[in-house]
Amino acid sequence: MNRRKFLQHTILGGTATTLGLSPWPALGAGVRWPIGCFNRPWTTWSFDDALKQIKAAGYQTTGLLTRTRDEPFIGADATPEYLARLKQRIAGSGLKANMGALRSRHNIPLGESIKEVRRQVENAGALALTYLLTFGVDKPEEYGHYYKVMSDAAAYAQERRIKLVMKPHGGGSGASDEIVAAMKAVRHQNFKIWYDAGNIIYYTGKDPVEELKPIAQHVTGFCAKDCAALKSDVMIQFGTGKVDFAAVFGTLNAAGFDGPIMVECCKVGATAEETMANARANLSFLENVLAHV
Repeated sequence: MNRRKFLQHTILGGTATTLGLSPWPALGAGVRWPIGCFNRPWTTWSFDDALKQIKAAGYQTTGLLTRTRDEPFIGADATPEYLARLKQRIAGSGLKANMGALRSRHNIPLGESIKEVRRQVENAGALALTYLLTFGVDKPEEYGHYYKVMSDAAAYAQERRIKLVMKPHGGGSGASDEIVAAMKAVRHQNFKIWYDAGNIIYYTGKDPVEELKPIAQHVTGFCAKDCAALKSDVMIQFGTGKVDFAAVFGTLNAAGFDGPIMVECCKVGATAEETMANARANLSFLENVLAHV
């Protein structure tokens, strides 16, 4: 659903409601998947500002996606003292964190890479996170190394009741063919997918709906962003790009998906508060689409 169609649906829906009619006779009753928000739009400001604005925008859940010089999040270099303080800061904001981004290196010896990743799994456990998000790798010569590290990570995370998930991000996780190959190579039930329709367009230019169909049954989370074309800006408002959110969510719903959805992007404003308003608008956009899935 693009912004024009969204506005048309909203106007028609209001008119039909006034007349006592159902504005969506051909659509379902909707789904109530939880919607959270990553910290990415607020990296210009402090993480405490991000927490404040995410809460003000109407979200209850956040994810530790974009690290900064001051915030290693679950990084292998994060100290126990930092993690304890981070956990207190998140709790004090009134939000719950559900995900930490996993950073793995694959140009180092396998044992060292596994050790670094295991440390991040342990850090995620210290924060009581539910998901660890990996991005795949870009270089074909590193694919085999990556698969071995993720196979170990999937087992290590499962022991700690943490779910390891991969999002489309170009290269070895670019679209459905690469994602299927990765899942076959990792060969572990605790290695699933967090779909990112915007990234399918950004990195490959392919149709996110068609690329979703072969892997929909493996999707356990959704990173929400819009994108208008290959390598174009993703820090935009939903409905201004080419992601057909209604079709994507319909495909996920048919496959038994039950959330979460995590808003990754919005237009970054001149202030943290202006950015918050844009994040709130993207939340409203998603809620309206989900109401008619």
